[in-house]
Amino acid sequence: MATKTSGQSINELSPGQFLKMGKVIPSGSLEVRKLASGAVTFYWRVTINGKTAREVIGIYDPSAPPKSLKPTGKGFSVLAAMRAAEALAEQHHANLANGGFAGVKAAEQEAKDKAETAKLEAAKFTLQALLTDYCDHLKALERDSHSDARSIFKLHVLEAWPKIAALPANEVTGEQIADMMRQVIEQGKARTSNKLRSYIRAAYQTAKAARSKPSIPVKFKSYNVTHNPAADTEPDESANKADKRPLTTEELRSYWQAIKLLPGFRGAVLRLHLLTGGQRIAQLVKLRTENVTAESIVLFDGKGRPGKPPRPHTVPLIPQAATALQECEPQGTYALSTDKGVTHLAATTLSAWAVDATTLADFQAKRIRSGVETILARARISSDDRGRLQSHGISGVQNRHYDGHDYMEEKRQALETLFLLLDAPEGSSA
Repeated sequence: MATKTSGQSINELSPGQFLKMGKVIPSGSLEVRKLASGAVTFYWRVTINGKTAREVIGIYDPSAPPKSLKPTGKGFSVLAAMRAAEALAEQHHANLANGGFAGVKAAEQEAKDKAETAKLEAAKFTLQALLTDYCDHLKALERDSHSDARSIFKLHVLEAWPKIAALPANEVTGEQIADMMRQVIEQGKARTSNKLRSYIRAAYQTAKAARSKPSIPVKFKSYNVTHNPAADTEPDESANKADKRPLTTEELRSYWQAIKLLPGFRGAVLRLHLLTGGQRIAQLVKLRTENVTAESIVLFDGKGRPGKPPRPHTVPLIPQAATALQECEPQGTYALSTDKGVTHLAATTLSAWAVDATTLADFQAKRIRSGVETILARARISSDDRGRLQSHGISGVQNRHYDGHDYMEEKRQALETLFLLLDAPEGSSA
């Protein structure tokens, strides 16, 4: 009686029936099974710890050349299925210590799950999300810069580069950040370009430091940032030059004369600003009534190191400044307010009032601060005392950790000197 070919045996199978096609080296066997649809599927069968397991190889292709060793577009020949089964058997044999082929499948599934999780995490922890979280972090620390950073990010990253903003934060490159900066520079905003770089760099540094710095919210760890791409970029140094146009002694005196007798709340606020040493306007307008005494005011300086809360900055009040503050009639939450302390005076409003009060050419409110610094330097007030008065901060371990002196008397003397210089008769060399 003639021996049936493999094809004939497969064709005679009933739906649901298995047929062993041969032993697989080094372990297991090749089987086929006819499905209810009539299609025939190859399996590699193996016994693991007394339990039978079958792994699908693929569909039988009766039209495939009998000696073909690779699957066709329609499926496998018997010989091609045997080669595929042998490959599975070799994997099983090589991983017996880890559960055989079942262990291989489990490891592959675990790797697949991890990859899928990483993909989902990457889609969640984008550059846009990092920048938003960083701004929220600054706001929680009561940093004034949070609104500026949010505005710059919105205009020059989220709206200008939406595809990059949607990338996982840990995949963004220094070159991409440099392109963002370049576009801002081409708009004639070199200083803004540098601020963009600074804010992005700080955001990445916050995420990077979260791994080892417990004071940073744990959510920043999820960005998996190990490298700061903004650190690979270079700022436009020409745009970082300090303002070289502080008000001269004569100009400061002219400004003082313009506001000295200016009536109402407006005049009082401008006098307070100048006679407290040209404090940062954004900080002065947020002065809280609870931080006002007859002798001093306490402001909060948010321009310190990234991740640090605003530090209190106590400014003594000379009599003329105390009078100006009384004329502002502090009440409610905020001392400088037009609605009885419910909200504070806007920094832009104070700046505009200063400009309106004088006829000096090219006058800007920010030049008051640098002008005060200059006039006090000429009066030989030390750089340390000027720095403490205007909250520049004094560097060095000794000053940060060991110097507990409040320097109130030195700051008061500086302010008294300032008033004498401002109120000196016209033409005086005092």
